[in-house]
Amino acid sequence: MRWENLGESPSALFGTDVVSRTIDTPEFHGITFHEVRARSIVNRVPGASRMPFEWTVNPYRGCSHACVYCFARKTHSYLDLDTGLGFDSQIVVKVNAPELLRRELTGRRWRGDHIAMGTNVDCYQRAEGRYRLMPGILAALRDHANPFSILTKGTLILRDLELLRQAAAVTDIGISVSVGFLDRELWRTVEPGTPAPDRRLDVVRTLTAHGIPCGVLMAPVIPFLGDSPEQLRATVRAVAEAGAGSVTPLVLHLRPGAREWFMAWLGHHHPRLVRRYAAMYADGAYAPKWYQRRITRQVHELATEYGIGPTRPGAARRIPPPPAPVAGRAAETAAEPTQLTLL
Repeated sequence: MRWENLGESPSALFGTDVVSRTIDTPEFHGITFHEVRARSIVNRVPGASRMPFEWTVNPYRGCSHACVYCFARKTHSYLDLDTGLGFDSQIVVKVNAPELLRRELTGRRWRGDHIAMGTNVDCYQRAEGRYRLMPGILAALRDHANPFSILTKGTLILRDLELLRQAAAVTDIGISVSVGFLDRELWRTVEPGTPAPDRRLDVVRTLTAHGIPCGVLMAPVIPFLGDSPEQLRATVRAVAEAGAGSVTPLVLHLRPGAREWFMAWLGHHHPRLVRRYAAMYADGAYAPKWYQRRITRQVHELATEYGIGPTRPGAARRIPPPPAPVAGRAAETAAEPTQLTLL
């Protein structure tokens, strides 16, 4: 691993005092935690990102959710860790995240900008049940009235409901829960470490009932496995019934690191689709624009049918609204959706 190099460089992410613990309990069987002291916790989003926020906080690297498509898998290679099983079971824990965030929020250069969480790996993955970093992080944001948003698949967020309510009373917050589909068989194989989709929708229902703004990131929509009209309708209907304020579709994208792992999974579970995926993603990480447009149009139409309002500026995770029509272009072309990324 590159702990030593990371600790010696002036731009190092971590210090050299790394403690690795393999926890042999049913909840964490086979998982190794690398406890590190981060040198910074508020990170600037890369300039090429399509997301309209500039800053993120990520208390963990690696994720026991084990989603086979996770775009963050590549980041594990920066530490010489495996992007497959290693990403799922070698979890880097920034144990000083709450105290470090509180210090950085008081810095003279900090201007109180929006901070997004859950944009790399889930801050409410199972490790959070052990390390409890998020209460300290939320308290720091609350105490500084600093706006923030969270994207999660984890039901553990409900543990911090009171902190979220307190923060919402003093600043602008937004929560998005990721639910791409309802199919339980697909869920068990493609997102094996996550709570079931219906349990995530219970999170939406609970947060909304307590006045916490909550939307659904319908992600990923998986081609040929979760994109039929019937599947899309069932998911949007369930999202509406849960009381979500918005639903935003995101078609599966396959970056290096995730692409190899996903294709191996596809070959094992759905070998008949390998050639179709190779053709669909032949030009890069993203599905063709015509496919993105079709999915986005279908989901938006279903959202209107079921009474879910459009995503608003300032809503959960600051997902931008569709671009305004441009004079001189056909209506359909002007409304062409943009494939979102999380970083």
